[in-house]
Amino acid sequence: MSSSSIRIALVFGGQSAEHAVSLESAKNVMEALDPKKYEVHLIAIDKNGTWRYIPDRAVLRQTDVTEPIDVSSVGGPVWLVPGPRGVEILALDTHKKLGDIDVVFPILHGPYGEDGTIQGYFRLMGVPFVGSGVLGSAVGMDKDFTKRVLRDAGVPIPKFVCLYRHKKQTHDFKNLKDELGLPFFLKPANMGSSVGVHKVSDETKFKAALADAFQYDTKVLVEEFVQGREIECSVLGNKDISASVPGEVLPQHEFYSYEAKYLDDNGAQLQIPAALSPQVTQATRDLALKVYEALHLEGMSRVDFFLAAGDRLLVNEVNTIPGFTKISMYPKMWNATGLTYTDLIDKLVQLAFERTAEDKSLRR
Repeated sequence: MSSSSIRIALVFGGQSAEHAVSLESAKNVMEALDPKKYEVHLIAIDKNGTWRYIPDRAVLRQTDVTEPIDVSSVGGPVWLVPGPRGVEILALDTHKKLGDIDVVFPILHGPYGEDGTIQGYFRLMGVPFVGSGVLGSAVGMDKDFTKRVLRDAGVPIPKFVCLYRHKKQTHDFKNLKDELGLPFFLKPANMGSSVGVHKVSDETKFKAALADAFQYDTKVLVEEFVQGREIECSVLGNKDISASVPGEVLPQHEFYSYEAKYLDDNGAQLQIPAALSPQVTQATRDLALKVYEALHLEGMSRVDFFLAAGDRLLVNEVNTIPGFTKISMYPKMWNATGLTYTDLIDKLVQLAFERTAEDKSLRR
């Protein structure tokens, strides 16, 4: 290992329902990191919230979305503290230093990883980290606030209503049907990978879907069904941002569910680039950039669209820590645009250093 290697910590796992997806993404990022450039440290957060150091890469290679490794049994508890040579990884029991960190790549999908929580922790320690900061992460994670900000920015979005678990008087199927039509989609406001998402066509399904969605969040988004194609676009950068060629998801299930994404090998076809006219392709890329700036996103994000009749684009949602699994659209779209997986990771690390340098140039 070169003395000039960048010491990078991959932080993954987490307490959300997307734990298994996070492990799979981390495995792919780990394999893409050039060993001549990076000294890699693996830190897994188990389902109880304990941070664990995994010294052996072979352990992470064993994980799979359908059969994830149990990180609570493969690594000792650690904590991170600021030190003279960056952030130090210390064993919780012996306080022995296990390594120093120059930059962190949080590969944590869902709550406590993608919502600004851990971003605030890294910022307090002064360590560069990949992806959006506290504000962009929090707003981008919460589908309700995402849509409110985009609506104010003049970005076209589907009609939606937000329901709260404690306001049961608003859980009225008839009112929602009258306002949004049938079918409609129901989803936890702060969750990804289509966890807790349901397509609702009658009152019986509504009650069951609502009960399921409220297991994952106290706030649930109810959104009109848009008949159209599912188009996605990757965005990269801090201030100088660029958009990839768009891709299209062709679900073989009723919609692009968690099962279709990760459990069924034939759950969806991914077409990259999407078969769009040059005009719609450019409009998609331009709108993705507008969304990125409106939500104050940094580093990376995937912007998901519906393409309705008449080539009308509607923004569905954003993903500030998109998946990096073998089937994930974010790296695939950049690869089709001319940026390899390995070069993409290098660029994201560079952006993390740039953002921190700018932050430290400000007077506090």
